[in-house]
Amino acid sequence: MGNSTAVSEVNLPPLPPTGGKTPGRSIVDVVNKQHQELLGLIAKMESEPDNPKVKSVLVAVASRHLCAEEQYLYPAIRTAVPGGDELADRELAEDQTLMHLLSGDDINATAAAIRRHVAADAEELLPMLSQMVPSEDLVRLGNRLETAEEAAPTRPHPATPSTPPWNKVVDPLIGVVDKARDAVTGRKTYVRDL
Repeated sequence: MGNSTAVSEVNLPPLPPTGGKTPGRSIVDVVNKQHQELLGLIAKMESEPDNPKVKSVLVAVASRHLCAEEQYLYPAIRTAVPGGDELADRELAEDQTLMHLLSGDDINATAAAIRRHVAADAEELLPMLSQMVPSEDLVRLGNRLETAEEAAPTRPHPATPSTPPWNKVVDPLIGVVDKARDAVTGRKTYVRDL
């Protein structure tokens, strides 16, 4: 697709001419890496069910991941994939359930919901997106998703907006509050903290 001035396949604003390829990783690669991290945390939580650090990190990683997908993956699915509205709505409903589970103590239900989430993305959403969206747009989406993940809340907030434009405004604000709480309490929120 190059550095075209047209609006992209997934409704991203045009890029300024840079004379080269957009740097970064595809949204497919970014989401797959995040999923592997989540599955690793589930395995660790199942083997160390009484370790509060593992649960804390799992909750933070999953919360950030879900918020970032709600901001960029699902809107891209809606725009680029036939039947995307139904797929995105189904995933948003599942994510709301997962957000509630992350707030509780049911390790088995949380693990099952995360595994279902990973499977749905890997087997259905990401392959369709890869087929329907040019590689340059996939990289641009990956860049945005990584940025959104860093700004996202580290705790589940199922009552907040889950669709653009409001989630793109609210999530970073709540993320600041969560990160301040994490700093004050010394809460661990990254896999590298384990």
